[in-house]
Amino acid sequence: MGVRRSRAVSSFCQAYPFVSASDFRQIAIGRETGKPERLFRAAVSAFCALPRPSRREIAQLEDLTLPLFDKVSVEARRFVAAALSESEYAPFGLVRKLCDEPVDIAAPLLVRSPVLSDVTLIALIGRHGLPHARAIARRPNLHKTIADLIRVLERPRLVYPEVGRQQETAANALQAAEAIAAPVMSNGPVPGELAENVRRKLRAMMTPATPRQAMPDEERAPAYDRLKTTALTGNDSFFQTALADALEIDLLAARSITEKSGYSQLIDALKALDLAEEQAFLLAAAILPGQFAHAESVRLFLERYRALHRDVALDRVRDWKAASVGARIRSNAERLQTRVKSSTPKGDRLKAS
Repeated sequence: MGVRRSRAVSSFCQAYPFVSASDFRQIAIGRETGKPERLFRAAVSAFCALPRPSRREIAQLEDLTLPLFDKVSVEARRFVAAALSESEYAPFGLVRKLCDEPVDIAAPLLVRSPVLSDVTLIALIGRHGLPHARAIARRPNLHKTIADLIRVLERPRLVYPEVGRQQETAANALQAAEAIAAPVMSNGPVPGELAENVRRKLRAMMTPATPRQAMPDEERAPAYDRLKTTALTGNDSFFQTALADALEIDLLAARSITEKSGYSQLIDALKALDLAEEQAFLLAAAILPGQFAHAESVRLFLERYRALHRDVALDRVRDWKAASVGARIRSNAERLQTRVKSSTPKGDRLKAS
């Protein structure tokens, strides 16, 4: 399956012979200059030519394209959506940004992208409504419950009578949540959290869409104040502890975020806290001063921070939480197995006596 996808993407990108795998690496290290439109297209086309891009190259494509996103034409966005629609290596942040575009741009990704999970599809339907839902309905092997929910959205009056509609809607949403949560839970070790996330997104989808509320100032201020105070001490451990508390993740995850060679994960964390761009930059500069040696690097950080959708950042925080819980469960299971193995010989000795 993966080989077919790679061939499909490669054949699409062969129509643009002015770029290659080596071109992508030249673009990524900053040797390629030009208009945003050309750079945007060239970076994606060159990325498609990579047979198996590394994690670093995937991150580089995201770093290159997100700051350019608002500067390029609709045609360029449509081209990129089509080019990445069958790539299993497409950067998730860029895919989500494209999926938030009108359906005439997002359709190839909504119909074919392997990057989009069932939970992500539900969130997209909740945010964008019926046009996106109809495109998602064309996905091969679409989860049956999502397909049923799309039919409900298309013909609500045929499904729900006027009397008791709200009660029945809520009951069906919870039923659908359990149905979708089951396969999702099989892929991860935190059933309670994943199931609740699905329930919440389904409830939101079945009610009229409302703009996402930003974090209240009274909640945001204490988190930022503590992060700023700890960041300016120069002791990374203090900041990591404050970040773990603010995001409700474990300390190992917070340490991983701040000890990476780049600031991609730190941007996700700060955006999830809904900080203003100047607040986010102050924290990033205090923790990773080597990343901001000149004005261009500052501009790039601010553009990336503005371009990142908060929903994407929140999804990544949820991934960190899920990974942390999974690691704890695996660790506990290993300790239990070790304890059982160590107790077996003792039991055998008792039986022998």
